[in-house]
Amino acid sequence: MKQYFKSIAFLLLVVPMFLFADDAATVANPAQETANAIQTLTVGLDTLWVLVAGMLVFFMNAGFALVESGFAQSKNTVNILAKNFIVFAAATFSYWAIGWGLMFGDGSPFLATEGLFFLGGADNSPAIGDAYQGVYSSMNWTGVPLFAKFFFQLVFAATAATIVSGAVAERIKFHSFLIFSFILVAFLYPFTGHWVWGGGWISALGFHDFAGSTVVHSVGGWAALAGAIVLGARKGKFLPDGRIKPILGHNMTSAALGTLILWLGWFGFNPGSTMGVGDGSTMSHVIVTTNISAALGALASTVTAWIILKKPDLGMILNGTLAGLVGITAPCAIVSPTSAAIIGAVSGVLVVLSVLFFDKIKIDDPVGATSVHLVCGIWGTLAVAIFGYEGSPAGVEVPSILTQLYGILAIGGFTFTVSLVLWFVLKLAGGIRVGEEEELSGLDLGEHGAEAYPDFNIRARG
Repeated sequence: MKQYFKSIAFLLLVVPMFLFADDAATVANPAQETANAIQTLTVGLDTLWVLVAGMLVFFMNAGFALVESGFAQSKNTVNILAKNFIVFAAATFSYWAIGWGLMFGDGSPFLATEGLFFLGGADNSPAIGDAYQGVYSSMNWTGVPLFAKFFFQLVFAATAATIVSGAVAERIKFHSFLIFSFILVAFLYPFTGHWVWGGGWISALGFHDFAGSTVVHSVGGWAALAGAIVLGARKGKFLPDGRIKPILGHNMTSAALGTLILWLGWFGFNPGSTMGVGDGSTMSHVIVTTNISAALGALASTVTAWIILKKPDLGMILNGTLAGLVGITAPCAIVSPTSAAIIGAVSGVLVVLSVLFFDKIKIDDPVGATSVHLVCGIWGTLAVAIFGYEGSPAGVEVPSILTQLYGILAIGGFTFTVSLVLWFVLKLAGGIRVGEEEELSGLDLGEHGAEAYPDFNIRARG
């Protein structure tokens, strides 16, 4: 009997030790449990911020659609809305299929060769630094899941394609624009993006572009400029006697609302490029510099237009705001608010002069996309070296102006040349411009068989 009670006592004491061994270990190491909880919370907060910022950038598609359709003639509204809508769908597929891998996959400093297709490469995100194991090592600095990284970069890629839409508006065939957009996002944009954000050879030189004045905006601007050149001007824009005939936008309410949406979206575009919350200082700094630059862009373009055109032209005011936003995109994390004001003001002046310049050399850009995104994208990238300061929240070394200029020329030269060739190939393959009769009557009926305002009898303008 005594032996029996000993056996019972043994079971009562030893078995629970095995059953609750894990809990005992956890209780015995509360510091580790706290560290794990903090790590999980950090990843969750960073992921939430990246996704919300990406959603704000996605909403910029609405802004672009409203701005472009508002600046265009009413007879082309359906066509422009369709282009701005479908471009994100095309960008999503092309960037998922190959663009992401080509941009961020490991490989050489010039070309990615691993993890190219359908997010199929090895990856153990949100692990960072030396703990990261995968083929997208250029993104191992941000501790968020792979899909969060992909979504945020996708909305950037789609922005580059959307920029092109405005410059070729009111005379391009719908299918030609769709094909070009697919190729741009799948190959051209990620190819040069790899050079900078994918750990490529331009980033190794010290080139700095925090949120994409060059990587996104100038690339879209170069592609847009090539398209505008190959397409030629809209009918009636440049008269035989050399005069320029303004083709007025049909809905400035739409354009103004779209610009405000874009301004809001930029609070995801620039601050979201931190791809993490941290202590909030970098995010806060970037939001302030972004907003100040936009405001000064609006003010400077107002004054400049008032002086040159004798009126505070609303179109110039809206483009001046966007110019300030594009100009601050590269330097937003490494310049002071005062410098941001100067960058925005210069952007506002530049965009007015640039719009007038492109008109003078007979390059027709209905919404001023090349002036806003290309010209001010170049300016913003140079401003990094001019106004950047050591000890900024971004904690990066300020590059020289020659380094920035070298990156601008390399990316611009490649993008413009390849885009020009691609537009010519599309032109030879099946044409990229609608017929003259269709252009005069409007692309809405010719391309889509629909009207934006069917209840109104609006005379088509040539």
